[in-house]
Amino acid sequence: MVKHVEPDQILVKMPSLRAVKSFVAAAKYQNFTRAAEALCVTQAAISRQIRELEAALGVTLFKRSGRAVELTEAGSIFYDAAYLSFVNIAQAAQRIQNTGKRRQALTICCTPAFSTFWLSYRLPEFIARHPEIDVNMVTTNNFLQMEPGVRPDIYINKASDPREGYHSVPLFYDLIYPVCSPEYLAANPEIVTLEGLQQAVLLNLSPFGRSQVAEHVDWGVWFAFHDMKLDQSDDSQLRIFNANDFNMLAQMALNHQGVCLGWNQLVEHMLAEGRLVRVSDHKAVFKEKLHYLTYTEDKSTTPAFKAFMDWFMDCIRQEPTYVGKLSEDDE
Repeated sequence: MVKHVEPDQILVKMPSLRAVKSFVAAAKYQNFTRAAEALCVTQAAISRQIRELEAALGVTLFKRSGRAVELTEAGSIFYDAAYLSFVNIAQAAQRIQNTGKRRQALTICCTPAFSTFWLSYRLPEFIARHPEIDVNMVTTNNFLQMEPGVRPDIYINKASDPREGYHSVPLFYDLIYPVCSPEYLAANPEIVTLEGLQQAVLLNLSPFGRSQVAEHVDWGVWFAFHDMKLDQSDDSQLRIFNANDFNMLAQMALNHQGVCLGWNQLVEHMLAEGRLVRVSDHKAVFKEKLHYLTYTEDKSTTPAFKAFMDWFMDCIRQEPTYVGKLSEDDE
């Protein structure tokens, strides 16, 4: 028994893909000769395919002026759709071709601040050294509620993960001091004292929407470390800007808008570059507040994980607050 299938109207009405391919090349280069060179065919073949496509669509796709061509309005509409379709096809083909190449991958999860101010400065070295490893980044301030289907291989945050199948490695402790732009310090020299600092615009990191898994240090906690209270009376000159995004506060400090607390591992490169300066020698050291790298134990024996750990720990050992230096003096 012969099974009859109704014609697929979309496929039946589709113009020739070969003609569309020639059109996309001609539209991209705005020149039939260059399109022919790109596709390794003759210029006559490109012209013939374009004429056939225009006949099938019933519109003119190019305005011709000598050797130069320019898309008509209809041509622009068709090019946008056709080019995107070819990109999607090419990417799907590339993914299929790569399936059997056994590329290694690591998914790393950390805070936006650590990603921006620490990893982004160092990770290119690892990627260049290990082109066979695909690195995927996930940033969040809420490590307790990951999106469905997201299961990072590595977490970098302030929690020693107690879940079964995970292992945590301590990295460094908190060293926190006030920072601002050189321009802001020059305009407000009185802020080098703790009393004068309370007259500055204090860029304050609020706890809202953050990780929910670690103690929080804001200006109130930092001043309490120095046995001082923020003067929040009605007649005080205290000016505080609150945000739960450290990236925003750091950028405001760079833009001469005030003083923010700087976690050493996040701001040290900006200090070295001279974009930020320490307001004074005052600091708060919390050796009990550790940052950890947590990884799934089923990944611990893979070449990709071993390569990352070797590189990452070499970087961490250079941090002045590395836990391996806890027995040494702070200075």
